[in-house]
Amino acid sequence: MDPAAWHPKIRRLHEHWRSIHPAAGRLPGRQHLDPLAVPALLPNIWLVDVVRPFRLRYRLVGTRIVDGLGADFTGQWFDEAHPDFGPAGRTYQHYLRVAEHKEVSWRRGKPIFMAYADACVEIERLLLPLARDGDTVDMILAMTIFLGANGQEI
Repeated sequence: MDPAAWHPKIRRLHEHWRSIHPAAGRLPGRQHLDPLAVPALLPNIWLVDVVRPFRLRYRLVGTRIVDGLGADFTGQWFDEAHPDFGPAGRTYQHYLRVAEHKEVSWRRGKPIFMAYADACVEIERLLLPLARDGDTVDMILAMTIFLGANGQEI
């Protein structure tokens, strides 16, 4: 992953996430995230609760994400909102690695869950682990940018 090649908004969120780490070797938690520090990013941000045994629930969904998904999935389980989301899928494995291995996950490619089918040809997505106790991931901070045929954000 080369953050220099990322969309500027994705890079800005990653930089902010790195800046709010409470201590070396510890992950930031939701309590460290101040939305007022990144107001221009909020429409593209979404938060996901990580529940164990491993299951994901949409906690907060930004307005651009609602538009992109074609619905507001706030409060819904991933596997209910997206019936194809499951352990056999590559997307599931991205989320699992973030939650279990505390890894950052970046992806640019074909959209999987979305309503912008005609206008959007690619998405850029970032998943960042959050841990209230600094260690056990209990939430994922995410951002998605929808890109048109010209590579520009839509």
